[in-house]
Amino acid sequence: MKYFICSLCHNGILGGWLCLDNNSLTYKTNKLTVENKYKHLVLPIREIKQITWKWIVFPVATVFMINGQQYKFIIFNKARFVKCFQEYFR
Repeated sequence: MKYFICSLCHNGILGGWLCLDNNSLTYKTNKLTVENKYKHLVLPIREIKQITWKWIVFPVATVFMINGQQYKFIIFNKARFVKCFQEYFR
């Protein structure tokens, strides 16, 4: 299990963290003003279609799901995240 400091880009920048393991990429936050759906957002690895990157002051990852949904995250330590994700995504 690997942890990353991040922010979810949804109606603003929502600070939190990502947990990456064999089964899922999970976003968590303790912010009270965030919709319950996003407080503990689980993205199963097998349902992730692809991840693309942009650099807008910080690295922004867009996670594309096979059902068409998209989630944007500012992920700190992009190089470590990419390396760890590739290990799980094989």
